[in-house]
Amino acid sequence: MSFDKTRWIHARKDYLFPVKALSKKFRGKFLDFLKNEFKEGIPEKTDHPGTSKGFSGLINRLWKKDWVVYSRKPFAGPEKVLEYLGRYTHKVAISNHRIVSINNGMVTFTYRDRRDNNTVKKTTITAGKFISRFLLHTLPKGFMKIRYFGFLSNRDKKANVNLCRVLLGHPPELMEKTKKSIKEIMLELTGTDISLCPSCKKGTMRITEVLLPLTKSFKPKPVFLDSS
Repeated sequence: MSFDKTRWIHARKDYLFPVKALSKKFRGKFLDFLKNEFKEGIPEKTDHPGTSKGFSGLINRLWKKDWVVYSRKPFAGPEKVLEYLGRYTHKVAISNHRIVSINNGMVTFTYRDRRDNNTVKKTTITAGKFISRFLLHTLPKGFMKIRYFGFLSNRDKKANVNLCRVLLGHPPELMEKTKKSIKEIMLELTGTDISLCPSCKKGTMRITEVLLPLTKSFKPKPVFLDSS
């Protein structure tokens, strides 16, 4: 979208951005943002990056390095890329179906060995180590998992997306989100079909009755039996 938001600028078909130029652009933008956010917090007696002198030295060293940005055409098209990113950014560190057993303080789970033809293998570690690895995927307080820029920035995303659709000749109304059942969501997230019988693993369970949750104020009605 153009800066004045009056037209859509189509990219060339052979490339969107030269990868070498993208590397230099990314380095410049990153270091520019870094300089804008710098706040001195350490006395000037040291060469620590937290001082003005140390920070300037860090910036100079980073400018002299060639930054590498890996970019290539997606094998199956942009739709598959978006589908992959959607799954990757909205899932937990490990799916439940990969956890094989939890016994005597040990956790066994599956993984794929990329060096051995992508073979699925099992490994067992202590519960403490498992929790430690899992928490490495937890963002510190104040961090965002996904930060959007440009016309997808959170503040103006709705208005900008509608405007983009108008400039591209599409109806401004967005497609409604596909509603999924609990069964479909659990199957997608964990790989487990919750409708299967937990005993025989073949039969399909069906809902016959929905029980209301019990509350503290709930008092069952007394049942009187005819003893005559």
